[in-house]
Amino acid sequence: MQLSKRLAAELFGTFWLVLGGCGSAVLAANFAGPVHGLGIGFVGVAFAFGLTVLTMAYAIGHISGCHLNPAVSVGLTVAGRFPARDLVPYIVAQVIGAVLGAFVLSLIASGKPGFDLVSSGFASNGYGDRSPGHYSLMAAFICEVVMTGFFLFVILGATDKRAPAGFAPIAIGLCLTLIHLISIPVTNTSVNPARSTGPALFVGGAAVDQLWLFWVAPILGAVIAGFVYPVVAASRAPVASRSALAD
Repeated sequence: MQLSKRLAAELFGTFWLVLGGCGSAVLAANFAGPVHGLGIGFVGVAFAFGLTVLTMAYAIGHISGCHLNPAVSVGLTVAGRFPARDLVPYIVAQVIGAVLGAFVLSLIASGKPGFDLVSSGFASNGYGDRSPGHYSLMAAFICEVVMTGFFLFVILGATDKRAPAGFAPIAIGLCLTLIHLISIPVTNTSVNPARSTGPALFVGGAAVDQLWLFWVAPILGAVIAGFVYPVVAASRAPVASRSALAD
């Protein structure tokens, strides 16, 4: 598949992840509507993020591998599953898709009277005062490293050629759902630098100041998993033989 088509798939896929996942948090998590308690809550948000990955994995997995996440691309490169020459273009496409998704979400959310993008938090990630549960920087860092590491471990295992064929998107989507169920109170869940960047750029201020953690920690976790999984699995696939969900 041509690189341009793979990059377009990554852009559209990451757009969908931000619009669907962050959109559920911004538009539907606390929505009361005519019936009290109609909002989906953080459990609904967790499932929304998982569903965005699951649906896109089936839609574009055969085109780009459906990374949708710079940390995933880095982890797959470290594990020998993705060519290093394509890493930077993939990351650029993912960040652009995330920013565009956040932009469209801002247009939709601003259609509600009284909505304030900055005070709402706009599904951005944070620690300390910006953490939903007011968790410290250290707690947030550890959480993001560990959650991203296990996310990559599941991706690498589910897409191993020895794994049952056709079930990888389900395992990966449910893994992301579980990660959100655990870590939304800690950081609002990143495990994805692109997902964090899109909303942060629209909120500005402290969201941008804290953005460094949501690049460093997820990528560190992904690198660790990229080294650990081949050792545990006793197998290292040839470079470019299989990206995240290409097969």
